[in-house]
Amino acid sequence: MSSNDDVVVIGGGVVGTACAYYLAKAGRRVTLLDRGRFGAACSHGNCGYVCPSHVLPLAAPGALWSTLKTMLRRNSPLKVRPGAVLSNLGWFLGFARKCNERDMLAAAVGIQALLNSSRALYDELLAAESIDCEWDTHGLLFVFHTKGAFDHYAEVDHLLRDKFHLPAERYDADGLLALEPALKPGAAAGGYLYKSDAQVRPDRLMTGWRAVLTRVGVTVRENCELTGFVREGSTAKAATTTQGDVPAADFVVATGAWTPLLNDHLGCRVPIVPGKGYSLTMPRPSVCPTYPMIFEEHRVAVSPFKSGYRIGSTMEFAGYDAVLNRARLGLLRDGAGVYLREPESEPVQEEWCGWRPMVYDGKPVIDRSPALSNVMIAAGHGMLGLSMAPGTGKLVTELLTGDKPHVDPTAYGLKRFG
Repeated sequence: MSSNDDVVVIGGGVVGTACAYYLAKAGRRVTLLDRGRFGAACSHGNCGYVCPSHVLPLAAPGALWSTLKTMLRRNSPLKVRPGAVLSNLGWFLGFARKCNERDMLAAAVGIQALLNSSRALYDELLAAESIDCEWDTHGLLFVFHTKGAFDHYAEVDHLLRDKFHLPAERYDADGLLALEPALKPGAAAGGYLYKSDAQVRPDRLMTGWRAVLTRVGVTVRENCELTGFVREGSTAKAATTTQGDVPAADFVVATGAWTPLLNDHLGCRVPIVPGKGYSLTMPRPSVCPTYPMIFEEHRVAVSPFKSGYRIGSTMEFAGYDAVLNRARLGLLRDGAGVYLREPESEPVQEEWCGWRPMVYDGKPVIDRSPALSNVMIAAGHGMLGLSMAPGTGKLVTELLTGDKPHVDPTAYGLKRFG
């Protein structure tokens, strides 16, 4: 039988890792389970941004029309298979309903709370635990190819300054080239630098954080897939897994894009759909960017790590299709090639794709299961899992230990879905 201190965290990505870490630091005895290898899914191959700048959800005024226009373009960075729409029609209708200013601003308040919390917690975590993950606090550059897009972003910049206290430094074409000489002359009309943002190398973060988990007493069990719960009324007594039952007093489900497959066990419909992203990892080019950059019009991001270089992004709604679409990798290369003097190098060390857990309103779910009072759900962080992980882990710990939450959890509740 479990003691009152035992917690099982299901999911070995960055959010589950953060939950396990803060629970262990609060004195709980933690077992972390992962259906595959620890840290091998979306927490492995993303671009590594810790970005308080990303407060606005994808569902925004005009997003539906711009999305439709983008989808009609050949080689669009956004790809939606018709079957994915039909099988997730409620999700896409929910997204459409949220594409207005009121809902966008309301969602952004909840998003910002976790982003700001996590950005501060990363500074504390990496200093306290001496995790070597190539932490870089230079900032993040938003780069625009055309003058029209650059000028249009001034409206977003104004909104972020006024509503969310997020100033950026604006650079015209010449100033941007002086700031970042890795850009091609004439390739960019301008850019905005968010000094609030930072970057890690995700695989090194996960390797270092796992060592910390071991040091603070967390047991990690890989290839251990959750198949349900042993229930006693409205309480879970054990997690049923492919390695047997694992008893505990509390459970945290941090299973990312896989979470909807557990709906029957959780007693609710968690509105998450998988949005597949891609990346290429290689050595640093000889002319390597100083800053991580997002090429907004091409939806391509580059990450200059100290020990390597990554091109990533795009979005593909294709259900749980795990096939590596090489055409999508080509879009990454082509997009980076528009802007950079030396967009890639050889050899390519890894071609990767992974599923982001997308919720249509842009906010994660951090709430108790309506069917099992001692099961907490922490999933649906979209493209911001790395950016929101420490704040999520701390909040989950506070909710389970009864401490006062450091951010208001109301925004992340299941009740918002009706």
